[in-house]
Amino acid sequence: MSTVELSGITKTYGGTAVVDGLDLTLPDGSLTVLVGPSGCGKSTTLRITAGLETADGGTVRIDGRDVTGAAPRERDVAMVFQNYALYPQLSVAGNIAFPLRNAGVGKAEAAQRARAAAVRVGIEDLLTRKPRQLSGGQQQRVAIARALVRTPSVFLFDEPLSNLDAKLRVELRSEIRRLQQELGITALYVTHDQEEAMTIADQLVVLNAGRIAQRGTPDELYRTPADTFVAGFIGSPGTNLVDGTARDGVFEVDGLSWPVPAAVAGAVTFGVRPEDLIVAPDADGHARVDLVELLGPRYVVIVKVGERRLTAVIEASVVAAWPAVPQPGDRVRVQVRPGREHLFDAATGARL
Repeated sequence: MSTVELSGITKTYGGTAVVDGLDLTLPDGSLTVLVGPSGCGKSTTLRITAGLETADGGTVRIDGRDVTGAAPRERDVAMVFQNYALYPQLSVAGNIAFPLRNAGVGKAEAAQRARAAAVRVGIEDLLTRKPRQLSGGQQQRVAIARALVRTPSVFLFDEPLSNLDAKLRVELRSEIRRLQQELGITALYVTHDQEEAMTIADQLVVLNAGRIAQRGTPDELYRTPADTFVAGFIGSPGTNLVDGTARDGVFEVDGLSWPVPAAVAGAVTFGVRPEDLIVAPDADGHARVDLVELLGPRYVVIVKVGERRLTAVIEASVVAAWPAVPQPGDRVRVQVRPGREHLFDAATGARL
């Protein structure tokens, strides 16, 4: 187990800072997940940690050792890629054992350790097969076993599940989390999938334009986003963000009138998560239903207030108590669950 410290990491391409003075600590035995939009610097940060790219500035330390100029093989890290990166000519056993054989481990010991790693990820019955004979999920399990077999100090995962279907992603992300916790290995994980990130992270880090917008537990980022960027990025569907004016304890815009703390005044951005937006049938309501989607146990209902669209997530059991399932064009009233609003400075986007 090791603590990883990234200090002042900077990487520039063509005059643009892809990573801009990033400071980040991965606590010993934790799983840190980097999320953010395309081009925000998350994969570059991972590759700098691995030694696959060289930072223009800053230092990388693993377990207190400065590895900034060290080659990947000298960092004691193992990386799992999006595209599996298996050797097609080798069997499953050969692929798993490859890093051991490359390091000079004897054939018998390498085979034994490869089998043990295969057992951990549930592919011990596939050891004689070639990669082309495996499904995508099985190939990724081979890649994970190959990373496990070395018992590295740090695991690095670069969007390892993005090529898999939804069911396999859920299954494998649970396996990755179980293995990481069982082995207590420090891990850095990059993904664009917010649900994946929220599910497995000890520490969730949101990047924006090469800088950390916010870090903390998934619950902290979900409940208290630091700014409008984090509020809009974390959560699916995303947070409703409405610009308006607050005065005398009321936020108003386009016929909406929602309570806010009396101390809040002036131009603000009002944020409300879809599950905290209360929609109810009302023939005199100021909003109209625009779109209704059934997602199993809940409905996603998009309403329009003037030209403004707001998204609500409503439990099917609640809708069942209505006179009928809402239809486009139906009038509704829209309220906010008390105390669940998020208020931001309209000019800076910072949380108030």
